[in-house]
Amino acid sequence: MADDSKRHNTGTIGSYAAIGDSFTEGVGDPGPDGAFVGWADRLAVLLSDRRPEHDFRYANLAVRGRLLDQIIAEQVPRARELAPDLVTFCAGGNDILRPGSDPDAVAERFEAAVADLSSAVGTVLVTTGFDTRGTPVLGLLRGKIATYSVHVRAIADRYNCPVLDLWSLRSVQDRRAWDADRLHLSPEGHTRVALRAGQVLGLDVPADPDQSWPPEPVRAPGAVRRDNIQWAREYLVPWIGRRLRGVSSGDHVEPKRPDLLPLD
Repeated sequence: MADDSKRHNTGTIGSYAAIGDSFTEGVGDPGPDGAFVGWADRLAVLLSDRRPEHDFRYANLAVRGRLLDQIIAEQVPRARELAPDLVTFCAGGNDILRPGSDPDAVAERFEAAVADLSSAVGTVLVTTGFDTRGTPVLGLLRGKIATYSVHVRAIADRYNCPVLDLWSLRSVQDRRAWDADRLHLSPEGHTRVALRAGQVLGLDVPADPDQSWPPEPVRAPGAVRRDNIQWAREYLVPWIGRRLRGVSSGDHVEPKRPDLLPLD
């Protein structure tokens, strides 16, 4: 059985490859050079700090908008080829958001990919979905996300994978953990996920990922409604339009770190 509290020997993790979609690419967490940072990059820094003389290599193969089958076709073979000590595998979220998708069927394909990866790399860390309770529109999909997350936990048990449980990370229930589009984490949200991932891998992290946010003034119902209307116009309607046209935000986007390289 997988045990989230198990302390892995992170000092032996000398290489790490992240695969997935926009969440793992780091959308919502822009860096000074215009590229996204994100929780996976931040986790790589935490792991590198544990290595003697920072002897550590990192690749990030994730691309925004990718569906599970695209990740399996494009990223899983590359991760197998790189054969790192650690792979983080977060995928399926974009599939679950699609109307008519079946979380049971998505989980079957996810499990096949976990089995494939587990035969070639040291450790595969998998992630659950976020709890979308109280989130406009996405809250309607909470049951599907929960079903898929239960499958991910069961798969982790079968393949002895550590689990990054995003559902139980209470601090990302705060709206300040999310970017203005409400689909991607803010820099602080990415930071908290990276800290929790470090904990799952047994790191002594520098801060508590579930630390309470500072108090925030109570917002009037009218202001909340206006924000929701503005969000729908600026982000939700274009997102639906892209789905109807079969266009992805990741079209023509390449992985930001396709090779295992030392951190700068």
